[in-house]
Amino acid sequence: MTSPLDLPADHPFGPHHLPYGAISPSGDAAGVRLGVRVGDHALDLRAAAAGTPWAAALRGPTLNPFLELGPQAWAGLRGWLQERLVDEAGRDQLGAHLHPLDRVEVHLPFEVRDYVDFYASEQHATNVGRIFRPDGAALTPNWKHLPIGYHGRSSTVVVSGTDVVRPTGQRKGKDDPAPVFGPSVRLDIEAELGFVVGGSTPVGSRVEVDGALDHLFGVALFNDWSARDIQAWEYVPLGPFLGKSFASSIAAWITPMAALDAARVPLPVQDPEPLPYLRGSPGSVFGLDVTMEVAINGTVVSRPPYRELYWSPTQMLAHLTVNGAALTSGDLFASGTTSGPQKDTRGSLLELTWSGAEPLTLDDGTTRTFLEDGDTVTITATAPGPEGTVVGLAEVSGTIRPAR
Repeated sequence: MTSPLDLPADHPFGPHHLPYGAISPSGDAAGVRLGVRVGDHALDLRAAAAGTPWAAALRGPTLNPFLELGPQAWAGLRGWLQERLVDEAGRDQLGAHLHPLDRVEVHLPFEVRDYVDFYASEQHATNVGRIFRPDGAALTPNWKHLPIGYHGRSSTVVVSGTDVVRPTGQRKGKDDPAPVFGPSVRLDIEAELGFVVGGSTPVGSRVEVDGALDHLFGVALFNDWSARDIQAWEYVPLGPFLGKSFASSIAAWITPMAALDAARVPLPVQDPEPLPYLRGSPGSVFGLDVTMEVAINGTVVSRPPYRELYWSPTQMLAHLTVNGAALTSGDLFASGTTSGPQKDTRGSLLELTWSGAEPLTLDDGTTRTFLEDGDTVTITATAPGPEGTVVGLAEVSGTIRPAR
């Protein structure tokens, strides 16, 4: 009899991947528990890893205790799972703890302790600069000297599949005599990668670029929903606030950084050379060859290439902590919108429609400048895996519901 764990070598969720999530199987009263996706099934980690050195950290409903154990434990559990998945007896042992994906509910797999969003795509920053400062420099003077970011709201990070309610707030168009209050009329997407942090650090310390990988547990597709009209009115002089804090969606399965070793690529040339604390040794600064696909109601509207990003995730983490800011296991930081040089590689509607001047046409014949109620946005991605395999990052999806 064929086992669900007998997967073809090129399966995007095979043993070379093994993303982590949180599940509650249908009809099971035991509640939410951690899982690992293998093919089209979820492996119950609470049961499968009982008696292992990591069992205590895997008993709860979130990854946070396991994140705190650090890179040696992360590698140990991953190796233990991979060894059993390539061994017939090991597969039989794990097979008793499998649940089909269509019979489990997924949950946010970690408690988001803090959340920072960066602005690391030169193409995105340039496009936004050209839209909002057509007569000035596209990039601000500091952009190539440091990874720019802002603190977001961790409590409104939601798991993929959660509906997003259209936000309400103040907005003021350039021709409006005074601000008005109401639902956002320029609701947008931002195609990003989110990075999950493990290993707490004390206040007053900092993480060097060369040590950043010891705190980078994994990545997940991320959609930082943005109300551009609310954002435009509020962001001067302190930056994004209510235009961003209403919801950010993250995929239900976290891809371990180790699964993306084969996807590492050189960064674009950084000129001027960053200050010493952002340089790192060879190999510690890198990009990721992840290609995303953004669809609205089933129509693919963009394929943003993450490999184009200017700043490495290790540089982002080093900059985040250089002032002595502490890390906590379960912290999350995101890359900012991923955009490439061609129009069909832009990662936001602001850029794809050039602030509404160039509407998109969907497959059903309707057009969009920004999102309408009922629209479903789905972001998927792939990356090269070891020995010619493919890593398929879990999708992040959400549907817009009317303002309340």
